[in-house]
Amino acid sequence: MINLIAKLQALAVQRLSPIWQIGMLGVSLLLVPSFGHAQLIQTIEKIKPSIVGIGTFQKTRSPAVNYIGTGFVVDDGLHAVTNAHVVPDTLDIQKMESYVVITGKGQNPEIRSATIVALDKEHDVAILKFMGEALPAMQLGDAETIREGRRMAYTGFPIGMVLGFYPVTHEAIISSITPIILPAFNSRQLDAKMIRQLQKTPFMVFQLDGIAYPGSSGSPLYDAETGAVYGVINMVFVKGKKESAITDPSGISYAIPGNYISNLLQQRKR
Repeated sequence: MINLIAKLQALAVQRLSPIWQIGMLGVSLLLVPSFGHAQLIQTIEKIKPSIVGIGTFQKTRSPAVNYIGTGFVVDDGLHAVTNAHVVPDTLDIQKMESYVVITGKGQNPEIRSATIVALDKEHDVAILKFMGEALPAMQLGDAETIREGRRMAYTGFPIGMVLGFYPVTHEAIISSITPIILPAFNSRQLDAKMIRQLQKTPFMVFQLDGIAYPGSSGSPLYDAETGAVYGVINMVFVKGKKESAITDPSGISYAIPGNYISNLLQQRKR
C-alpha cells in the first residue's frame, strides 16, 4: 500500500513544473510514513499478547497481587521469561503466597498461578511455567548477530498496575556491547560483591540509549520489524555491578543477551 501511494505521488509530481515538484516532494515525505515506523506499529500489535506481568499472590494481603516486573511468553506458550532478580528467593508459605503471571490488559487482568522451572542467577534469567490456555509465544533470535547501532524496541510495564495493565513500548539502539561490570579504579573501591563478580567468567551485555524503569525489568528486547527477541531488559542486576561507582544515569538501560535464555530453555528440557 505504501509503495502504491509513493508511485502515484511520483507520477503526479512529474507533471508539475520544477518549482512545484520540489514543494510536492517535500509534502510527500511528510505524508508517507517511514517503512520502519509502519513495521513497528504492526510488530507491537503482534507481540502485545505475549507480554505478561510477574508477581506474587497472597489472598489475605491488600492488594492481593504484588506486581514485581515484566515477562514475555516463549516456547510452548505456557512459559514466561523474566529476570532472576524479579522473582523472590522465598515465599511466605504459611500465608499461602505464590508466584503468578499476569495476562490480559486494562482494568481487569487475569491472574494465573505459576512456578519457577529454571533459574540462572549468574546471568539474571528465570523461566516460569503458568497455568491456563497457551498464549502467543515470541521467537528468540541469535544475539551473537547483534551489532552496535542496531535499532530495537522493548515493551513492558514500567509503572506496574498503578494505572491499569497497559504495556508501554520504547525504542532504542544498541549503543554498546560492554562488560557487565565496571572495573574499579583502585582496590579501595572494591567490595565483596564486586570481587565475587570479577572472579566469575565475565560476559557482555547490551547498553541501550533508551530509558527503562524498575518495572520494565524482564521486558523483551526485540527487533522492531520482525519481533524476534534478542535480549531481556535489566535494570537492577546490571546497574548494581556496572554503575556502582558513578551517578546513576536516567537515560541508559541494559539488556542481557538472549542467548542465555536459549541456553536455559535447553537445560530445562534435558
